[in-house]
Amino acid sequence: MMFLTAKVDMKKIAMILGAIAVVIVALILLLGGGEKAQSTAAPTVSNNDARVEFLKKFGWQVSSSPVESSQVRIPEERGEVFDRYNQLQKSQNYDLTQYGGKNVMRYVYKVNNYPNATEPVYATVLVYKNQVIGGDITDTAPGGKVQGFKMSTDSTSPTAPAASTAAS
Repeated sequence: MMFLTAKVDMKKIAMILGAIAVVIVALILLLGGGEKAQSTAAPTVSNNDARVEFLKKFGWQVSSSPVESSQVRIPEERGEVFDRYNQLQKSQNYDLTQYGGKNVMRYVYKVNNYPNATEPVYATVLVYKNQVIGGDITDTAPGGKVQGFKMSTDSTSPTAPAASTAAS
């Protein structure tokens, strides 16, 4: 009977196993954690102060509490109104299609510093599981526009129907 023996360097084996573990963890994060990573990228707004602060980051001064808060259902079946509103959301790196059929919270705040406002202007924040998933700034004046959160005086900003129509 013959026995084969080999000298094994335990440091090299530990380094190789460590490198393999790093590669496996990286693959899990890149391939398996895609949806979770995307959802955690959305701003977390677990309370009113956080929602007001979220809008403030865009330069908006809003009422200290919402003028309306309600639960709305994102439509499962898309239509023209939803698609136009979602186009606005996509321009802000949000996409409501993944929330089709889900109930989300809709918080509406009065905007106090909209440039040249002649009628009330409202900020709508759509929240699912304490994360912002979309919203808009709506000028209710005749001919007013619906725009994304980013403060702009540019008249070519994307426009869409009011959030209450699209997300109800």
